[in-house]
Amino acid sequence: MTKIIEGIWNNTEGVQQFSYVCGYCDSKVAPSFGYFLKGENFPYEEIGYIFICPHCNKPTFIDDEENQFPGHRLGTKIEHLPTDIEELYNEARNCFAVSANNSAILSCRKLLMNIGHTKGAEAGKSFVYYVDYLKDNHYIPPNSEKWVDMIRQKGNKATHEIPTMSKADAEEMLKFTELLLRIVYEMPGNMAKYQ
Repeated sequence: MTKIIEGIWNNTEGVQQFSYVCGYCDSKVAPSFGYFLKGENFPYEEIGYIFICPHCNKPTFIDDEENQFPGHRLGTKIEHLPTDIEELYNEARNCFAVSANNSAILSCRKLLMNIGHTKGAEAGKSFVYYVDYLKDNHYIPPNSEKWVDMIRQKGNKATHEIPTMSKADAEEMLKFTELLLRIVYEMPGNMAKYQ
């Protein structure tokens, strides 16, 4: 949970009809207050904004091309994750928010290994061993092996090849990883209350 900053921002102006997903608290917000950056030449058009999140009270800068800093983290909170898995998943989400696409993909790749280990795979094995372990022990649903293998392949590319990975690649890997985490941890955790 994101800590809320207590206090009042001074000299803000009213904001109308703008919404964004806060990069700190993941809330979709429509701020009421912010600051405006005006261009140097008349007519002084607005070229940047600092909006104050009404949920966590933290500032977000958005430029005139709608680039957001900090960016929003792709994905959502997942219940019942082991602490180390949750930290690594959030690391991947944080990397995505700052456009560290290679790092986001590498975190997703590492998550596959860590998921396998938390489900009983031996430590210190090859990466393929962990993917096979997840598949052989039915943690990967039928017809889903291709997208888990895609995480492996993109992770290998991010590790061993020179071209950098795109934001679209990172977004795709994070979505696949989030789905796997829901299947492996969240759904069984939710079902436990019925047993």
